[in-house]
Amino acid sequence: MTSGSITSDEVVDHRFKGLPPGAAGLTVDALAAERRNLFTGGFTTPVLALSAESLEHNLALMETYSARHGLAFAPHGKTSMAPQLFDRQTERGAWGITLAVPHQVRVARAFGVQRIFVANEVVDAAALQWIAGELAADPGFRFLCYVDSVRGVELMDAALRGCVRPVDVVVELGAGDGARTGARTEADCAAVADAVAATRTLRLVGVAGYEGEVPGADGKGVSPAEGWGRVRDWLRRLVALAVALDGAGHFEGLDEIVLSAGGSAWFDAVADVFAEVPELSAPVLKLLRSGAYVSHDDGHYKHITPFNRVPEEGALQPAFRLWAQVVSRPTGEQAFVNAGKRDAAYDLDLPEAQVVRDARTGEIRPATGISVSGLSDQHGWLRTTEEADLEVGDWVGLGLSHPCTSFDKWQLIPLVEADGTVTDYIRTYF
Repeated sequence: MTSGSITSDEVVDHRFKGLPPGAAGLTVDALAAERRNLFTGGFTTPVLALSAESLEHNLALMETYSARHGLAFAPHGKTSMAPQLFDRQTERGAWGITLAVPHQVRVARAFGVQRIFVANEVVDAAALQWIAGELAADPGFRFLCYVDSVRGVELMDAALRGCVRPVDVVVELGAGDGARTGARTEADCAAVADAVAATRTLRLVGVAGYEGEVPGADGKGVSPAEGWGRVRDWLRRLVALAVALDGAGHFEGLDEIVLSAGGSAWFDAVADVFAEVPELSAPVLKLLRSGAYVSHDDGHYKHITPFNRVPEEGALQPAFRLWAQVVSRPTGEQAFVNAGKRDAAYDLDLPEAQVVRDARTGEIRPATGISVSGLSDQHGWLRTTEEADLEVGDWVGLGLSHPCTSFDKWQLIPLVEADGTVTDYIRTYF
């Protein structure tokens, strides 16, 4: 990939919040080479930091986990939309990158990503024609996307007439009536497969789905054991669908058959069930798509990660910390920091006050007696007890929940070592 050739030459300016005003005019490479300290190097608050050590730990952990379980890995790039991280994921064994919409595919291709799995049906004619052009221009480019309806197949076929290479597709099996997308029954999937077979513009290469939308997978209304059982049952349906379509001749002539699932909550179940796949007419590419692991978090994924169920396999580390400054301390029970909804994820959980950096001494200590009670657009509301030693000017380090809505609020994110040294900047493209 070629992420450095674009990002490193970009000029630091007013577009990038949190970066030192005195660095305006420097390239990202030049600023990184200065190895400034996040706390003393002129950075302004709020500023989001990504831990260099935790990032590397998470990348290595999922590389070894996937290899141990015989899984290929196409992490969902919509989490970060950061080509530099796509590079790091590929270097740590990722087969390719999963994406959700055509714009994201364009970003990935601009940075040289060679294997892309789109976990959606693509029916936009302009997007399909652009994808066909990419496939024609680059024989090494591998592209796959979902199909989940006969109508979708018809639209894709009409848009792709005259294409040089057929577009590879996988039939999506929906996870139940509450699922977002996917054909709801095996009969529906078979009809979609038949429709693909009747075209010259599409090639059916496998089956896929998302187990996280199985009713009860979120733990609501069922016991953990029942949720686990339901997810496994649906994954077995997915495997059985692959077996049935293979038996019907839909995968004849393929070098490999794609079987794909795996969000960030149930990849242990995916590993278990995919280990049971019988021999098919071609080798099976067992493709896991978990994406939130790259930064993990201090809320939603901290609670639902499979590593809580299988601690002997390791543990992911939260890599994000949002630093905000106390700008008001109106009472002994209340304080306000200068980070709000524009800066912090809040769709699943409020940020968590973790540490305080004393403005007078530079000491970093636990955020004892401090909690986040709410967010305004540009303010975080803090509740404080008698234990809280907090003054205007102090920096508060906040843990975040849900990386997918943390990355998208920041265009250039400092990569920070444990001692505060900024070694790089991660550019996002949302």
